[in-house]
Amino acid sequence: MNFTKIILSSILILFVQFSFSQKTKISSTDNSRQNPAFFATTITVTTKGISTIPNLTLGKPAAIFDMILGKKRLSFEPKFRFALDGKPWSFQFWWRYKLIQKEKFNLNIGARPNFSFKTKTATINNVTNEVIVAQRNLGGEVAPSYYITENISLIPYYLYLYGIDKNTTKNTNFFAFRTNFTNISISDYISLGIIPQIYYLKMDSADGVYFASTFSLQKKNFPFSISSMFNQEIKSNIDGSQHFIWNVSLIYSFNKQFIKKQ
Repeated sequence: MNFTKIILSSILILFVQFSFSQKTKISSTDNSRQNPAFFATTITVTTKGISTIPNLTLGKPAAIFDMILGKKRLSFEPKFRFALDGKPWSFQFWWRYKLIQKEKFNLNIGARPNFSFKTKTATINNVTNEVIVAQRNLGGEVAPSYYITENISLIPYYLYLYGIDKNTTKNTNFFAFRTNFTNISISDYISLGIIPQIYYLKMDSADGVYFASTFSLQKKNFPFSISSMFNQEIKSNIDGSQHFIWNVSLIYSFNKQFIKKQ
């Protein structure tokens, strides 16, 4: 337990120190002298940890640390997820590449190793203790997007996961269709974002269909935002599938994107 809390504290300190140190070194102005490199971090605290596949949930409050480091079209995007008691939930290490970049159409692809953690009870030398076990999987994604307007886009999304360890789901296929509504003006300073999605999830021989949506409120030039997500089961035979889940999250962003000067 103490070890995981040390990891959690170290990641938080690293994010804060690195983010603020970059403010004196990088800027998004003066395009004529820019070097196409960027950095961003986000810290999220949520009432219930919900995964990229919304049906999969930690089931309790969580903290999520996102980092993006990139140059031109390639980016490295690690994601560290913890329960608020300090226990690790999952570590993801995404490599993403912008394959196509057009005015109306983009195509991104990505691959990553993932480590998911579970707490189990083990008895060693007649002493019973809780142990944290890591389960490994490999993933790949394809994410095209088509912009109807500047603030409305259609995003089909496919994610495949392969479970490496025994007694885990070997093949997970996730197909989602999302519509992204951004910068819906509520006032001169407040904007709303909405991302509804319907998705099909197949985990080995079990499958299900779900509807989910994310709502976010953002104040202009303010690092904090609030979001809420819900997931509604339509039809499913997946073990452990929950009929309805939702959460509320507080998000703190350190300058979402930077471009380093030469």
